[in-house]
Amino acid sequence: MTRTGIRAWAWVHKWSSLISTAFLLMLCVTGLPLIFHDEIDRLTGEPPRFGMPGVGSSGTAPGLLSLDTMLARALANRPGEVPLYMAFDNDQPSMTITTGPRPDAPAAEMTIQSFDRSTGRLIEAVNEDSVSGVAAVMHFILELHTDMFLGLPGMLFLGVMGLCFVAALVSGVVLYAPFMRKLDFGTLRTARAARTKWLDYHNLLGITALAWMLVVGVTGVINAFAVPIEAAWKANELAAMTREYAGRAPLDPARYGSLDKAMAAARGRLPGNNPQFIAFPGGTFSSNHHYAVFFQGDTPLTERLLTPALVDAETGTFTAARPMPWYYQALSLSRPLHFGDYGGLPLKLLWAALTLFTIHVLGTGLYLWLGKRKAPAAAPAPSAPVPVPVAEPAE
Repeated sequence: MTRTGIRAWAWVHKWSSLISTAFLLMLCVTGLPLIFHDEIDRLTGEPPRFGMPGVGSSGTAPGLLSLDTMLARALANRPGEVPLYMAFDNDQPSMTITTGPRPDAPAAEMTIQSFDRSTGRLIEAVNEDSVSGVAAVMHFILELHTDMFLGLPGMLFLGVMGLCFVAALVSGVVLYAPFMRKLDFGTLRTARAARTKWLDYHNLLGITALAWMLVVGVTGVINAFAVPIEAAWKANELAAMTREYAGRAPLDPARYGSLDKAMAAARGRLPGNNPQFIAFPGGTFSSNHHYAVFFQGDTPLTERLLTPALVDAETGTFTAARPMPWYYQALSLSRPLHFGDYGGLPLKLLWAALTLFTIHVLGTGLYLWLGKRKAPAAAPAPSAPVPVPVAEPAE
């Protein structure tokens, strides 16, 4: 690579790193506890006991109360509110029903009730005002990690920081090859000055964790753009599926029909799939006239890919079903992959170790840049091109 090329890539690496480092450090620190959110929830709360262990709440097994019955109980607990979502657990008979003051209520106004569908017992009711203790701390960390309490602008800003991170990784790889041309892979020059030693640690950990950092960086960017992705799906795919309902006034919640009838109609069109949740009319994931029943596959991969079936909420007749487009499938796969939710605790421990690696890479990169700024003026450059270290681009 020519000196001009090295300097160009070094410029990209330096500024993409410097612009994003502070925010990436915040994301790494807040991401560590979020990797273990399931384990923290189990340790800090008493696990609920169900009447029929092992029976999934999305099924129709004898002994499970009907969906209409469960919805009636949830609404009785929240007079004046309307249903927004109903979600299922395919491993046990637990389910959640989310309600709010109106169909388009924001998350801050929602109440989530957890039930044992085998007995109808209310397990827990959670809204923004009732969150306390460890759950409140985890909620705080999640919001800071997701949007820095700025809503959509915060999400988009962090998405841009994620793009800077990806640019820093790519440019770092380009610069790593000429830097290591005369050194063996993994060389740590511990006998040299502290600055050189930290540079070697920076490069070694950076190249070792490169693939993981790219995965987490790209999935983080996709997650940050979740709202525009969901809006695009609603404006295009959902609008096409419900074109015959265009121009109609939104369906009044008082006219909602049977959920059990709607579920039977949806299951009949998508056999072999498990319902994950139902979105009620008027919300983000449905039209103004439909129950949107989202189904998942029955394998570790396809259970992350959703297929919505739309059923007329008043009549219970099937309207349409189609797989999510590629961009929404990318979002569905990115959400669990970002936090290592695919392989249980061993994968989460690996994710945590690699997060610590990334904190070290970010910290040493910043240290090397600050040290260079404080160093005396460098000697005149030699006549022959000199490879530029990954974390120490020429200015």
